[in-house]
Amino acid sequence: MQSVLDLLHDTITSPWVYLVIFVVTAVDAVFPAIPGEAVVVTAGVFAVGGQPNLTMVIALAAFGALAGDHLSYAIGRSGGAHWLARLPTGSRRRAGSDWARRAVDRHGGMMLTTARYVPGGRTAVTLTMGAVRYPLRSFVVFDALASSTWAVYCGLLGYFGGLAFERQPVKGILAGVGVSVAITSLLEAARWLRQRARRRAADLG
Repeated sequence: MQSVLDLLHDTITSPWVYLVIFVVTAVDAVFPAIPGEAVVVTAGVFAVGGQPNLTMVIALAAFGALAGDHLSYAIGRSGGAHWLARLPTGSRRRAGSDWARRAVDRHGGMMLTTARYVPGGRTAVTLTMGAVRYPLRSFVVFDALASSTWAVYCGLLGYFGGLAFERQPVKGILAGVGVSVAITSLLEAARWLRQRARRRAADLG
């Protein structure tokens, strides 16, 4: 176990970790299977010892998330828009795309900001925003806010987990990731309940 911890410590405290954080958080925005949160939280835990630098961890995570979100937006804008335009009028898919367009027009900034905290959800939202041609200027502004707050959130989760378990970094990592998963689950549950309430209201209406 100690050899594993030593390897993890050497990896996280290496200068290359900043490049890893940037790449992983960027890829995570497009392919949600990549554990972006876990990497940032882990780096935050080891930042308690001074290496890596917490400010750099947060900054690179934010820039990586921002870059990945813009790539996802570009994919949606280049391919999704044409696909949506070909959907038959009156079809369920066309109705769904029209609903997504209206939702993005009304609540795009809020959707983008909150979805950043939900793996998979952020990818779906950024792809959709690109596909429905959400204004790029507004996307940049809201995504910068979303990426920055997300990076601070993940970095500080790890850092405070590291402070709580300074002599046991594995517990600090597990605590930070566990809190992140719990908050994500609560957000997903709230979103599901809100959608269910809307469907019921629509059925009654």
